[in-house]
Amino acid sequence: MGRIGIDDLEALQTLRLNLAEQSELLDAQTECTFVFTNEQGWPSGVIMSFVRADGAFWLTAVESRPHARSLAADPRVTLVVSNAGTGSPGRQMLAIRGVALVHRDPPTKEWFFERFTSRMQPADPGSFARLLDSPKRVVVEVRPVAVAVSHDSRKMPGNGRGGPGDPVSSGPAAKAQ
Repeated sequence: MGRIGIDDLEALQTLRLNLAEQSELLDAQTECTFVFTNEQGWPSGVIMSFVRADGAFWLTAVESRPHARSLAADPRVTLVVSNAGTGSPGRQMLAIRGVALVHRDPPTKEWFFERFTSRMQPADPGSFARLLDSPKRVVVEVRPVAVAVSHDSRKMPGNGRGGPGDPVSSGPAAKAQ
């Protein structure tokens, strides 16, 4: 067996994100790939913005869009979050399986719009909230049931692509030393 990140990329079990690292990634990122089963039975995905609250992920869509419509037939989804665009070093990813619940009620929309727009458009959340507040808009709550997979390239030597570098000189393990 070779050295992970230098000789091979086979046994990556030691490169998972721990709970603190998962939380760090989710705090830094605002987008995920929302994976659902479409009406033809195919796995499908769209990029969506999210906020977290009360142990759940919260997203929004117009109810006529395929990803929103599909939830009536099969509420099981997977959210894939990476550190792309966050400025965080290395490559981290987290895939979370969950069950989606669609909300249409005004109190949920009001609460959600305030929280969502404050994170996504802090310079002018009110304008964004007015834009989102349309008759066919729904709020999707995803309750996690399992972490399907996670990965943190900072935990391997050679930058995870066979390049130079010592084992974890800039990763979480180095910070703990």
